[in-house]
Amino acid sequence: MATNLPAPPPSKPARSRLFSRARFTFLIAMAALFAICVIYIWTTRDAMSDLPFLSTGGHAPSAGPAQQTLVDIGPWRTVEALAPLAVTAEEKEYAHEAEHLADHEVDQAFAAALRQANQQRAALSAEAQKFQQRVDQIQQQVQQDQLLVQKLTPATAAPAALSATKNPAPAAPAPSSNDLEIAKAQLGLDTDELSDAQQDFDRASGDQRNRIEQELSSHQAAVAKNNAELQSKAQTAVVSAGQYGTLAGRVRAWLRQRSRYQSIQQALQQAQKDQAALTAQHNQLEAQANTTQSAAGSDYATRLADIRKRGAERQLLAIYDDRIQTQEQLASVYGKWSAQVLLQHRILLHLILKSLATIAFIFICVILCDALVRRISISATDSERPALDRRRLQTLRTILELAVQVVGIILVLLVVFGTPSQMPTILGLITAGITVVLQDFILAFFGWFVLMGRNGIRVGDWVEINGVGGEVIEISLFRTTMLETGNWTDKGHPTGRRVTFINNFAISGQYFNFTTAGQWMWDEMSLNVPASDDTYATVEAIHKAVLQETERDSQAADEEWHRGTRQNGLSQFSATPAVNLRPSGSGMEIVVRYVARASERFEVRNRIYQHVIEILHMPNALPAPQV
Repeated sequence: MATNLPAPPPSKPARSRLFSRARFTFLIAMAALFAICVIYIWTTRDAMSDLPFLSTGGHAPSAGPAQQTLVDIGPWRTVEALAPLAVTAEEKEYAHEAEHLADHEVDQAFAAALRQANQQRAALSAEAQKFQQRVDQIQQQVQQDQLLVQKLTPATAAPAALSATKNPAPAAPAPSSNDLEIAKAQLGLDTDELSDAQQDFDRASGDQRNRIEQELSSHQAAVAKNNAELQSKAQTAVVSAGQYGTLAGRVRAWLRQRSRYQSIQQALQQAQKDQAALTAQHNQLEAQANTTQSAAGSDYATRLADIRKRGAERQLLAIYDDRIQTQEQLASVYGKWSAQVLLQHRILLHLILKSLATIAFIFICVILCDALVRRISISATDSERPALDRRRLQTLRTILELAVQVVGIILVLLVVFGTPSQMPTILGLITAGITVVLQDFILAFFGWFVLMGRNGIRVGDWVEINGVGGEVIEISLFRTTMLETGNWTDKGHPTGRRVTFINNFAISGQYFNFTTAGQWMWDEMSLNVPASDDTYATVEAIHKAVLQETERDSQAADEEWHRGTRQNGLSQFSATPAVNLRPSGSGMEIVVRYVARASERFEVRNRIYQHVIEILHMPNALPAPQV
C-alpha cells in the first residue's frame, strides 16, 4: 500500500542557522554601538593632542573662561605644554631656552597692552565722572583709615611717648585695643568699597588697565612657580635611547617622538604666524605714526600732549620690534628642537633595525637547526644499522624540531618584550605548574632510587606490579620493563608481551618481588600408586632420590634464607624436601615438595621424574603409578 511521505519542513534562513534571535539582536546592537563610538572618536580626536589650543580650522576647543585673557599669552602656554614632553638633556635645554623667550615675549605683550590702554583712554562720560569722584572720595577715606591704624598701633605709640617726655605737653588719653580693632575693621570695609567703586569706574570708562595688571600678576606667578619646580636630570640622546632594550619599547618611543615632533612643528608654525601678525601690526602703527603731524601754532598744552603721544607711539614700536625679534628667536629654538627630535628619531630607527636583524638571525638559526635535525634523522634512517627503529627516530625528530621552534619563539619574545619585570613570581608559577603536570615523572625519578636500593628489584627478578606478573628485563631512570608471564607459580611460561611501568609505583604504589638473590621457588609434583605392603618402602626410596637430587640446591637456599632471616630477625626456614602420602580412591597419592632455582625448575623436575620411574620399575616394585 502506498503511503504519503510527510513534506520536508521548509528550510530556515541561513541567519537562523548561524545565530539565534537573541544573539543576532545583540550582535546588531554591539555593531551599532561600535559604529557610534568610532564616529565620536574621530570627531573628538583633537582632545588627545598635546597642543589643543593651537588647533587649526577656527574651531579650537575653548579652554574655559579662566583662560580667556585680554593679552595673548599663547607663546607661554605653548612652551608650558611642550616643556614636559622633553626627554633628553638636549631637548630640556631647548625647552628651557624657549621658556625664557616666551616669558619675555609675553611680558612685552603686557607692556604694549598697558601703553595702548593709556593711549586709547577716551574722554569720560558724565556717569564715569561720577564714579571717578566716588573713587577719589573713597581713596581719601582709605588714607585717613590707614593713618588712624598707624596712630593706634602700640609700636608707633612708644616713640610718641618718648618724644612727649622730652617736650612735655598736655596728657592725651592712651589708645585702647578696642579702638584699634574698630579702625582696622573700618579700613577693610573702605578698601572693599574702593575695589567695588574702581570696578564700576573701569566698566563705565572702558579702562582695561586694572584687568591687564591682574593678568600680568597671574602670569608672573605662573612663571615663578614653573621656575621653582626642580628640573629632573636627563640623559643625552644616545644614552637615553639605549635604555630601550626591547623592540616594543623602541617602537613606543619612536611613536612618541613622532607625536612630539608634530607638536613642536605646530608650535613653530604658530610662532611664525605670530611673527607675521606682529610685523603687520608694527607696519600699520609705524605708518600711522609717520602720518601724524604736530599741530603748528597750537598752545603749549596741546603741543606737549602731541609730543608725548608720538613718544608713546615710538616706544610701542620699539616694543613691537622686540616682540618680533623674540618670536623669530622662539621659532629658531623650535627649529633646533625639531632637528634634535629627528636625530633621536634616527637613533631609535637604528636600534629598531638592530632588533629586527636579531629576530631575522634567530629565524635563520631556527630554520638551519630544523634542517640539520631533518638531515641527521634521514641519515640515521638510511644507515644499514640504525641505532633506533624508524618510529623512535620519527618521535625524536619531532621532539627536536619542536624544541628548536620553542627556543626560537622564546628568544624572539625576549627580543620584542624583554625579560618580565616580575621574573621571580613568574618562575615560581611556572615551577609550580610543571610540578603539578609532571608529578608522575618526578615521582618516577625518585622511585628509580628506591628500586636501586637494597630492597628494590633487579633485572631477572620475578615480580608483580599493578596485578601484572613477569620477569624484569630492564630498569631505566623513569620506567621498568618486564616480560609478562602467565600463572608463573604453575608453569612460568612467558606470554611474549613487554610491559612497561613508570617508576612512580615504587613510591605511590606497591609491588611484589617473589625471588631472592638465588631466585628460589618451591615446586610440587604428585603421583598415584595402588595400596600394597611395599608402599612405604617405595615412598622412602622416592624420598631418598629427591634428597639426593636437590641436596645442592637445598643447602644453597638454606644458607641464603638463614642469612636473610638473621638480618631481619625472623624465624628460621628450611629448604629440606618433603614427601607426603594422601589417601585417594584408587590407592595412595604421593606428593613431593622441594626447592629449586627458577631457571632450573624444569630440568630438576625431569630428573626427579626419571628417578621415580626407575624406582617403580625395579624388581619387586609396585605396579606402574599413575602420574
